[in-house]
Amino acid sequence: MKRNPVKAALRQGQAQVGTWLSLGDLVAGRLLARVGFPWLTVDMEHSPIDWSQASALFGAIADAGCVPLCRVPCGSHENIKRALDGGAWGIVVPMVDTVEQARAAIAAAKYPPTGTRSVGGNLHALNFDAAAGDYYKRANDEVLVILQTESPTGVANADAIYRLPGVDAIFVGPNDLQAQMRGPDGIDPTPAEHEAMLQRILAAGKRAGTPVGLHVQTPDDVQQRIAEGWQFLALGSDIRMMVASAQSWVKQLDIKSQRGDLARY
Repeated sequence: MKRNPVKAALRQGQAQVGTWLSLGDLVAGRLLARVGFPWLTVDMEHSPIDWSQASALFGAIADAGCVPLCRVPCGSHENIKRALDGGAWGIVVPMVDTVEQARAAIAAAKYPPTGTRSVGGNLHALNFDAAAGDYYKRANDEVLVILQTESPTGVANADAIYRLPGVDAIFVGPNDLQAQMRGPDGIDPTPAEHEAMLQRILAAGKRAGTPVGLHVQTPDDVQQRIAEGWQFLALGSDIRMMVASAQSWVKQLDIKSQRGDLARY
């Protein structure tokens, strides 16, 4: 059975930089799985990707020698089970605010006696190049469990959550964290306040010895955050790469001015 190199690298303190797949397109996923990213996350929380599409992507990514992860729509037992049985090598669970939510997500990702994941399926073993029996014996050691901290409540509970057995990494969605930090008047936190909250998360991860990471948009951001101690970095997404490149070319060639008011992006 294959080992999960991303999980092993994070345990050794090595930074791992991947990207988000939001298009749900198999060809795009196959191509990105071969450019050198150690992992790719299929985003099922904010994209209209169904389980069949996701499973096909997990297989294509794994066959390319890259680690397929899934951000599940929410941390329910059903979502986590379907993602892992569909062939993901790990899960990213959004909006984990409490210890109870964290424990439930971890349990759903682990077979008994550690957790409550039910036994069945074959795509999970296929993607690990293993017999089903071997997968059932070793999956608890290889499946990656990443919990998202995206609110002040999650930050307040960070020390307890990050120390739970079975938490392999923490991931921050900066946009959701910013939105959850809004006051009763609906005003966003200042950049300094937002950054201070991010640094609280980083410090909690260091205290617990749990890798933490976040979503960033440029290679310079990646380098800065790694220097600060962040380890699990998502750089943009397939959609952003496509649109940003196209925008750059259109601007360089002054094509947009030829369209008048028709160009919207």
